[in-house]
Amino acid sequence: MSQSQANRVAYRILIGFEQHFRRFMRITGQASTRFYLGQWNATAQAQRDRINQYSRIVDETASDLITKLDAPVIVADLWRDTKHAYSHLLEQHPQAELAQTFFNSTFARLFRHQGFNSQYLYLNDAPPQCPIADASQYLQIGVGPNLKRDLRQFVYRQGWPKSLCDFEQALSSTADELLRLGLEDEYSELKLIKSGFYRNKGGYLIGALKCGGRRLPIALAFVNRDNKVALDALITGEDALSLVFSFARSYFMVTCDKPAQLVGALKNLMPNKSIAELYSAIGFQKHGKSELYRDFINHMNASDEQLVAAEGIKGMVMTVFTLPSYPVVFKVIKDKFAPPKDANKQLVIDKYALVKRHDRVGRMADTHRFTQLQLPKARFHPELLEELRQTAPSEVEIIEDSVIIHHCYLERRLTPLNIFIEHADTQALDRAIDDYGQALKDMISANIFPGDMLYKNFGISRHGRVIFYDYDEVSYLDECNFRKIPPPRFPEDEWAAEPWYSVAPNDVFPEEFASFLLTIPKVRKAFLRRHKDLLSADYWQAQQAAIAEGEQADVYPYPPECRIPPN
Repeated sequence: MSQSQANRVAYRILIGFEQHFRRFMRITGQASTRFYLGQWNATAQAQRDRINQYSRIVDETASDLITKLDAPVIVADLWRDTKHAYSHLLEQHPQAELAQTFFNSTFARLFRHQGFNSQYLYLNDAPPQCPIADASQYLQIGVGPNLKRDLRQFVYRQGWPKSLCDFEQALSSTADELLRLGLEDEYSELKLIKSGFYRNKGGYLIGALKCGGRRLPIALAFVNRDNKVALDALITGEDALSLVFSFARSYFMVTCDKPAQLVGALKNLMPNKSIAELYSAIGFQKHGKSELYRDFINHMNASDEQLVAAEGIKGMVMTVFTLPSYPVVFKVIKDKFAPPKDANKQLVIDKYALVKRHDRVGRMADTHRFTQLQLPKARFHPELLEELRQTAPSEVEIIEDSVIIHHCYLERRLTPLNIFIEHADTQALDRAIDDYGQALKDMISANIFPGDMLYKNFGISRHGRVIFYDYDEVSYLDECNFRKIPPPRFPEDEWAAEPWYSVAPNDVFPEEFASFLLTIPKVRKAFLRRHKDLLSADYWQAQQAAIAEGEQADVYPYPPECRIPPN
């Protein structure tokens, strides 16, 4: 194989990547307009389109290469030379790290995930370091008498038509609060990322009050209220900003030419967030997946810890395992599902894809799908390896010293809610059950019915939020038929083994929820305090009617105390 052919292959892959990046940024660049015009259906469609276009362009690139190559087989010299040529093309490239991931994706599509080798792919290569953020990304405002004027000018540079803006008074009071915080804690400047962040029905300006090495992360949260852009909240502090960037929310749309620098800036504001999570948060979830894989492998190589079964009740659909010192779980679909589950593997895959592309409203954990994941056999606890052999033999293959998992999902590890309930004191339990009910209502507002509502399918995050993570029974709310249980025909009907009424596949009877959710008195008391309506078919039907009329509820990623009082 000639070097010229390797150069042509490398160049074609780079053309594919740049086509993807242009489409990505074209969709992203329209987010501001969709926001100030209140085009929420278009916003949801844009989110799906942006996710889907990556795979389409990888497919197009791979198909084109198949026609150009003499034979679509792995030829060592060709792909070694192609990687070398591609690396040369990426020197000084502003999106080099993303382009590496696109190269890997194209290779995987060409060869069906065979031949994964660092000679050909960017696997063990040290990822490009996040450089110190370019000063041109920021606006710097002095904490002084001109702060209000400079902040106002910055906000109006976001491109929102003045005729559609109604935030003068809120912006004035916010500037006063930022000035107070700055003077009180001796911050000398307000530093703001120039690009706006858009997601669902919100727009955000992100930055920090700074003085030397000290910083206070802040965000200005804007909404579209009555067809006017309004300033809704001032968010301060790392924890509060981390919730805005939660792994349980949809991806932001934010324009940037140099994603590594933007991620570096966000990492400075939220040091507890991983690089992988931040890339995903701004929409580059494929590269987030690559960073997650590298970070996990590096972490595993630095220890001799073994992979073990995850804590909690064994799932009927998934076998779940984890490395105790690393905050993710691996979920492998079983070959056979325990009754009463009657789904199949493809249906489960489709459900996880549905959630990936939907508004997760801060209540559904993000997932990364891996194929042909190769891990050292010695790192599997013998009991876990035997469990995988028994429950998912078609998904697990042992080749010499490696375990190949043909298909699995990686997801953030959370404390299962059922385990949390067992050990929580009264106050913590009340908060968790109240938030469980609110989690259901947030998902309902996004047209999602979780299906299996048992506590074992929910977890508690480090911020104390209840997050849903088991998607095999997820469906759209408007596909369900919520019914009241008909009165018994005869007294003995209530004692019969079978119901006295017909039940169709999509029928749901909210009155039955109490029989499996509220059997513990203290849990029942906490739930009924605010969420008794969830036990009524009328409530669910009313939510369906609102969705049918096009209503989209406001689900804020910040607590009420952050909100700015209306004029």
